[in-house]
Amino acid sequence: MADKDAVTDQDMAIPVSEKMDLERDSSASNKTAEPSLSIGEDGIQPHTLASIDPKLERSVVWKFDLRLLPVLAVMYLFNSLDKSNLGNAKTAGLEKSLGLDVEKNQYSTILSVFFVPYVLTAPFLGLAGKKYGPNRVLPIMMFCFGACTLLVVAAHNFAGIMTLRWFLGMSESAFFPLVIYYQTMFYRRGELARRLAIFYAAQSIASAFGGLLSFGVFQIRGGTLEPWRYLFVIEGSCTILFSFFSFWYLPKSAGEAKFLSEQEQKVAFQRIQLDSSSIVNEKLDIRESLTIFRQPTSWMILAIQICLGVPLQSVNLFLPQIITRLGYSTVKTNLYTVAPNVSGAVVLLILSFLSDYTRLRFPFVAMGFLFTFIGMVIFAGIDVEHQLQVAYFASFMMTWGTSAPSVLLDVLYNNNIANENKRVLLTSVAVPAANMMGVVSSNIFRNEDRPKYIPALATTAAFGGTGLVLTLLFGAFMIMDNRKRDRRQGVKVKPTEIPTEKLQDGPASPDFRWCL
Repeated sequence: MADKDAVTDQDMAIPVSEKMDLERDSSASNKTAEPSLSIGEDGIQPHTLASIDPKLERSVVWKFDLRLLPVLAVMYLFNSLDKSNLGNAKTAGLEKSLGLDVEKNQYSTILSVFFVPYVLTAPFLGLAGKKYGPNRVLPIMMFCFGACTLLVVAAHNFAGIMTLRWFLGMSESAFFPLVIYYQTMFYRRGELARRLAIFYAAQSIASAFGGLLSFGVFQIRGGTLEPWRYLFVIEGSCTILFSFFSFWYLPKSAGEAKFLSEQEQKVAFQRIQLDSSSIVNEKLDIRESLTIFRQPTSWMILAIQICLGVPLQSVNLFLPQIITRLGYSTVKTNLYTVAPNVSGAVVLLILSFLSDYTRLRFPFVAMGFLFTFIGMVIFAGIDVEHQLQVAYFASFMMTWGTSAPSVLLDVLYNNNIANENKRVLLTSVAVPAANMMGVVSSNIFRNEDRPKYIPALATTAAFGGTGLVLTLLFGAFMIMDNRKRDRRQGVKVKPTEIPTEKLQDGPASPDFRWCL
């Protein structure tokens, strides 16, 4: 295993520019040599980081893309469907079938209860994923939330659906955080945003597909079950079947991917050592992981996540109800959710590819918050009945402003944490913190405020505006801190010029630079 004290006193005494010159000279003298490696208990360990053949590296990345992205995207598509299908089911009579009390807001309660175990369980499942491997823990979680979805067919009252939503929250809690961490085990920091975007776009596609599936399923007449129950049968069964496939298919880590040749495995390992993790496949150390909360910036990230959570959950859970205000029938309302969700996926991909190309994160996060803010303000402030086209366009802006910040904010702080233990713990807390705000969303969209939902739209806009301000402040801090570090060392250094193996201590390292 690589030495944890990657930045020694001697290293600290040498300016970054001189160290980089030494590294370039060493790299040039060994350019054609095979990297010196050994195999120990923890797998392949590098003695030196030789230059990587670009052609071979492209081949490795392409194989990872083909192997990981389609499967993870489908897994997340089912995750999103199983989590958000209540909104579609509500439009087809779920409340009446289960005998939910409208005056007591029992529908809002079953939405809210999901997020309590979601937040409480996520850090523990995240650490379990670190210990046993995301390639094993993710499919097991998928099987569990698929089973919870399927069992909804047997729920006939408020207590039954409440119990299933509780266990659904437990089984889905660390799914997205673990996928983020899992991808950092295969991709460099500058490759991460567009890969996560492709994966996360499955949520927007799921919402669109959920609308189409609901449109089709709700046409069923004369079956043994009510139409909305068939939705849960189909989605739950498919989720369970795919969990078995993913358990067999997903590789453990980049350096241990059996579908790569031995030389490709070495390159895959070197890539992560150079530009992702300070110690690759580091063993779980809970005490070390907890130190991430000693950094003030971690709390700023959590604050931004909370501001993001309200718009994100409001759109995910209540877009059908928002569009209902346009005056369309139940069938058309579900159909009209398709285009905004598809456009959200497209905007997410565009902003993420631009983010990787420019190696900038926070400006695009801020842009997403701006879209959300404008969309909610427009929808709340206009006469929807007489300005249907403007109102429908505002629903597009809502989806633009929720997808991109969710991905790029996660990429931002993962890019700045080279320690794997700290990275997985912060992700397992930050992502559920955003999702926890579903409790707020599910309680501000009250039946007594329909169809306009003005208080809910105003609250959502306020959270979006606050998130925009906090993101810009965080970006300004990172820029100023990088300049301060450059002045202290007397040299201007880009974050990409510093190997992550030197950054085990994060901002405490003198060589650290923020990835903006």
